[in-house]
Amino acid sequence: MPLVTPSRRRLLQFAGATALAPALTGAKPAGVIGRVLAVSDMHSAYERTAQLLAAFETEVRSHTAPHVIAINGDIFEHGNAVAVRSGGAVDWAFLAALPAIAPTVFNLGNHDNDLTPDLAAVVARLKGLGIEVVSTIGDTRTGSGYGDASTTLPFGRRSLRVVGMATNALATYPKASRQQLAIPAAATWAAGNLADTLAGADLVMIMSHAGVTEDRAILPLLPDGSLMVGGHNHLLFQHRQGRSAYVHTGSWSAAYTAAEFLSDGSVTACSRAVARDGPASPALADLIAATLAASLSQEERSVLGNSPRALSLGDTGRRVAAGLAHAAGADAGFIGHTTLGTGVPAGPVSRYDFDSVVRFDGQLMIATVSRTQLERVMARANQDRAMPLADRSGDFLYAATGSSRADPVRIATTDWCATNQEEYFGMTDLRFEPIADTTVKRAAAAALLER
Repeated sequence: MPLVTPSRRRLLQFAGATALAPALTGAKPAGVIGRVLAVSDMHSAYERTAQLLAAFETEVRSHTAPHVIAINGDIFEHGNAVAVRSGGAVDWAFLAALPAIAPTVFNLGNHDNDLTPDLAAVVARLKGLGIEVVSTIGDTRTGSGYGDASTTLPFGRRSLRVVGMATNALATYPKASRQQLAIPAAATWAAGNLADTLAGADLVMIMSHAGVTEDRAILPLLPDGSLMVGGHNHLLFQHRQGRSAYVHTGSWSAAYTAAEFLSDGSVTACSRAVARDGPASPALADLIAATLAASLSQEERSVLGNSPRALSLGDTGRRVAAGLAHAAGADAGFIGHTTLGTGVPAGPVSRYDFDSVVRFDGQLMIATVSRTQLERVMARANQDRAMPLADRSGDFLYAATGSSRADPVRIATTDWCATNQEEYFGMTDLRFEPIADTTVKRAAAAALLER
């Protein structure tokens, strides 16, 4: 039966995600003390890396206020074959260019040692480029942190205290490195350390790569007028708390956030889309083209099919979810948000392109739920929409449901989501069975591409 996948032009609807702007009171706007350009979860997205660098250059050139560039974890991606074969040459060139644009601070995420398993080597190279590193990740071999938890950056006539926190979900870090990592839960660390870490601070920016659930417990601890940059969940939204701003900046370099500290003690923030065909940094664009040419295999260049039109990440997720349901003969389909990298582009899609859309393969699983259970799951699915912060779960599902009103309902998902059903479905008693003769990527390709 046909499955419903409602259209959402997500990257054109930033305002629907609680955009922050000066109050429309007729009062004269406050002056800008300084600006932060923040991005999280880039994941070696080479289709937009040169465009993102050009956007940062334009932002700084177009504003007289002092700037800080904040990279909030996960710049690398082990699923990108070109990144792996080239040792992240493009990512490192991007990073090397940043300090010449503005002071740059990097908070470590769970994919930053994807290409170089020893996180200490990654940190040393970042520091060698003139990039400040903050993190709560400890090195079990030395008993010290891979970076300090905080740093203070010059911010024009003011200063900016920056604190960085990581996710303690060890299973999301490269397996070879896990025994070298000691990571406290971000909310626990903040409750015990944040007040002392912020003592004497002027302006404050918190960088958290721990996800929404941990961040909600940290937000009440912030001084009013702070900026908090979240990551890890591949979300895109802005939330106001008093005079503070809490933002998630999207993923796969599809967007970044520009935040401004104002003279009235408040922080405003808005998202900026990064278009694939937008202005690009020439030198980096040339390096990307050369790196792709040198690194791609013939199989990765092969065209899997044609995409009739470009889809946003959310609409891609819902289309894939519909494809999983169709392949399994189910009434509804679900796929974890970070199984997907970027939205499917228009036109011919190579295997390399497709692997950046559907990052992981796996087995299809099917279960039966009641209509009431389905409604509960749908209430927490598709979190690319505007919704209250209290309702965001961090990890979430893209979902597509059919027109059938049957009760019970057959649902299809991936083996990852079935194994981690409490995180994604909010339940622990669902009984999933495997579906033979198809895989996640095969079903997704059938749903997205014409052959």
